[in-house]
Amino acid sequence: MRKNFVEELKWRGMLAQMMPGTEELLQKEMVTAYLGTDPTADSLHIGHLCGIMMLRHLQRCGHKPIILVGGATGMIGDPSGKSQERNLLNEETLRHNQECIKRQVSKFLDFESKDENAAEMVNNYDWMKDFTFLDFAREVGKHITVNYMMAKDSVQQRLNGTARDGLSFTEFTYQLLQGYDFLYLYQHKNCKLQLGGNDQWGNITTGTELIRRTLGYENEAFALTCPLITKSDGKKFGKTESGNIWLDPKRTTPYKFYQFWLNVSDDDAEKYIKIFTSLEKDVIDALVEEHKQDPGRRVLQKRLAEEVTTMVHSREALDAAIEASSLLFGKSTKEGLEKLDEQTFLDVFDGVPQFEVSKDQLGQPAIEFFTTVAPVFPSKGEMRKMVQGGGVSLNKEKLTDQNRPVTAEDLIDGKYLLAQKGKKNYYLLIVR
Repeated sequence: MRKNFVEELKWRGMLAQMMPGTEELLQKEMVTAYLGTDPTADSLHIGHLCGIMMLRHLQRCGHKPIILVGGATGMIGDPSGKSQERNLLNEETLRHNQECIKRQVSKFLDFESKDENAAEMVNNYDWMKDFTFLDFAREVGKHITVNYMMAKDSVQQRLNGTARDGLSFTEFTYQLLQGYDFLYLYQHKNCKLQLGGNDQWGNITTGTELIRRTLGYENEAFALTCPLITKSDGKKFGKTESGNIWLDPKRTTPYKFYQFWLNVSDDDAEKYIKIFTSLEKDVIDALVEEHKQDPGRRVLQKRLAEEVTTMVHSREALDAAIEASSLLFGKSTKEGLEKLDEQTFLDVFDGVPQFEVSKDQLGQPAIEFFTTVAPVFPSKGEMRKMVQGGGVSLNKEKLTDQNRPVTAEDLIDGKYLLAQKGKKNYYLLIVR
């Protein structure tokens, strides 16, 4: 018996809308379904994860997922939920981005499976690049009326002045292009279902309509969307002060990625663990119950952060992120600091007070260095007292002699010193 994909999405809070007949189709046969993603960067970010997890659940329920990289549509821009047009990309950049995205998505979907529901990646540039404007107008444009296109919410919002620049013809045709993708995949891949975020409902249903009007009304295609994920305070999910949380470790370190999930609120943790992990319902219910007994232990956040970091990066990256997290809270050594790559080191100590020091000031006794060169302490007397009480560390090692020189040998990565007074007060010295 095939696992029920719709039921799976429902209990996970991942179902917003679906066309009548969708669930019956999924129960009746193996369904090929696709989800489009935008290739305007060489990495996905966590805003894409809900859609990718939908495809993962789809495949695990025995259906076939197709991820469509919008090479052609990425050259245009989608008006849905956007207040301005996108940057347009060249083909070389699009191909590079596509390869990077496939590497990331292959951690969630099985492209290598010998079964008939192996995942596939397609790029709509491949079937759009030789399609002339005249052919498109004749074969696609004639089937969908302007009245139908105008009625879509995404078009209305742009026309009614919520965006300063109105709506270009290029963007207006976007829903026809996306509709044609669905028609093409329906004809060439027997793809009967399109998945997407709820802001895509208008574009997706244009596709189902185009299939019926082009091929005849007995040809049925279906739509299913997931809700747009928000935080419990109503703000957009996945954005931080410093921007997106990316899946690429070069853009967002695994440490920072892990910390993002670890620091979500209790309400969000309960919601996100259903959406962004593959844990079964009974496991999640038990975790929620355990969390309620003692919220201070943050059981839900820890398990959520572990699962997502392992899935996106690796078990090793998770272990390194956990080890880096412990640096701020005591038990660590200089070796531990030196093991971190530079970006993770800077991420861990992001926000602590910093001093810039020139190399020629090295060699001075610690008591001079930390009161005059980099005034971690307001006075020598205070520093003396703290050193005697064992409350001062340099690079996580207790400073026992206030007159010991601070030298180039102390530098981490050849340019950093980490001073600590008391348990929680850190200072980062950057030596240039």
